[in-house]
Amino acid sequence: MIDNPTALVTGANKGLGRETARQLAAAGATVLLGSRDLRRGEAAAAELAAAGLRVLPVRLDVTDVDGVEKAAERIRREFGRLDILVNNAGGIVESPALSTTAADVRATYETNVFGVVTVTHTMLPLLAASAAARIVNVSSTTASLTVTSEPGTLYADADHILPYASSKAALNMLTVQYAQAFRREPGYGHIKINSASPGLTATDLTHHAGARTVEEGARIIVKLATLPDDGPSGGYFDEDGPAPW
Repeated sequence: MIDNPTALVTGANKGLGRETARQLAAAGATVLLGSRDLRRGEAAAAELAAAGLRVLPVRLDVTDVDGVEKAAERIRREFGRLDILVNNAGGIVESPALSTTAADVRATYETNVFGVVTVTHTMLPLLAASAAARIVNVSSTTASLTVTSEPGTLYADADHILPYASSKAALNMLTVQYAQAFRREPGYGHIKINSASPGLTATDLTHHAGARTVEEGARIIVKLATLPDDGPSGGYFDEDGPAPW
């Protein structure tokens, strides 16, 4: 990780996002804690700042193009570049697969897919200005076609995550496509992008049913956010290494 990096974590007022912000700040980053609800973001940032960490709140709804552009302008004005982008904000609409409507899928994709494209595209000039930019897309085990196709596994038996699982699979493809584009385009080859699978983590999204703590889940996110120059790009990883697509 470069000295005094600037990081932006979306959906960071609680859960994995908040813990990712904490771990990045503890490693020496100045972290912009993105939150759709500014008051909740300010409260989370204040708690982390009280522990001696450099964490600043920023209002950021990834589905609001104007708001994302304002956040980018603030980063440009105050820091001049963005070294780490963690696309963590996510949502889930739970319904039985056969009852799932296009509206259910669309609502999930607005945050989990289109929101990631909005934030990434808007932040690209700031990432290009960094000497060693890193992007981490927070994915899920449910994105794995291999795992969810295997009879008897937890996710193969789940029948209520069609919008979420498919959105995370789409997110993984975004990761691959961006990585290939960065390699091709002059001025972007230094940007590394990867998908992280934190595992079944106890957060609001999982109704706190996950076996892993947020501290454990955030580790792979932070590892990918602080990769060395010879680290991978365009991959999908869990804490044990490459995850099955």
